[in-house]
Amino acid sequence: MTAFIIRRVLTMIVSFFLISIVVFVTIQLPPGDYASNLIALAAGTDARVINAQAAQELAGNIRARFGLDKPQWQQYLFWIGNFMRGDFGLSLETFLPVRELLENRLLISFGLSLVTLLFTWAIGIPIGIYTATHKNSLGDHAATFAGFIGLSIPNFFLALVLMVFALYALDLPVGRLLSAEYEDAPWSLGKLWDLAKNLWIPIIVIGTAGTASTIRIMRGNLLEVLEQPHVTTARSKGMAEPVVIRRHSVRIAFNPFISSLGLSLPAMLSGETITSIVLNLPTAGPLLFRALLQEDVYLAGSILQFFGIFLLLGNLLADIALAWLDPRIRYD
Repeated sequence: MTAFIIRRVLTMIVSFFLISIVVFVTIQLPPGDYASNLIALAAGTDARVINAQAAQELAGNIRARFGLDKPQWQQYLFWIGNFMRGDFGLSLETFLPVRELLENRLLISFGLSLVTLLFTWAIGIPIGIYTATHKNSLGDHAATFAGFIGLSIPNFFLALVLMVFALYALDLPVGRLLSAEYEDAPWSLGKLWDLAKNLWIPIIVIGTAGTASTIRIMRGNLLEVLEQPHVTTARSKGMAEPVVIRRHSVRIAFNPFISSLGLSLPAMLSGETITSIVLNLPTAGPLLFRALLQEDVYLAGSILQFFGIFLLLGNLLADIALAWLDPRIRYD
């Protein structure tokens, strides 16, 4: 097991640098460099006119600060070295350190995506098991119909409907994760409860399509496993049907969900962008969207790199959990 984890960690490190190269190339695609874009933006937004000499001095300082006066490969090493030390550069739009802009938003995005993933599994897997064990029953058809509806409703439309319902029917605040009195307050049970009251709308909106997919996938996997020889053998030995399903079927049918864990978290992170824009939530999705529109290269590149890190961590945890869950998988 230890050798297996070491190999996966080494592979993850190599993948990290490959992702960083792709991200670096992506943030270099806009015309000009960071220094010229920053000076152009400052000249357009500042009431004072920046003369040519001052602009050149500013550009020189910026290029020296971020290594923009060096060849491309040295710029990459400079950027990835700073990134690994926690220096993600400056935002082109706000002139603030990218680290300050991302600290809370990335944490909120990751927490929201993780809770949403748990929500989709908690709802979708039991329903999927029920529909597989009650094939062609009324409950199976009802769950299938509900799943198709969940897949067909756009996130932004569902977000708007739930916003109106929460505002007028439940008299709950919308467009924020915390009420006004808790925004600057220290964390407490009251603040956690207030967060939970405001968190259910984005969880339902983001998790609706995922829950519908989970139901369909679990149903199909379990139906396939129930027809395998080892399940027939377990039944022939006189085992109770709940034991056969729980011990010999569900555990194997659950493997695809574990193996797709690495893709689920980044998918949730990218899926929350539209929802966060509609609900005005302080997550990383709207920040990435605005950074791409404004060609804010360091901000956009840092968010993309963190999304890649989440993907790698998810794949690592999925491989370890899958090797532990399924005894047919060998570590060597």
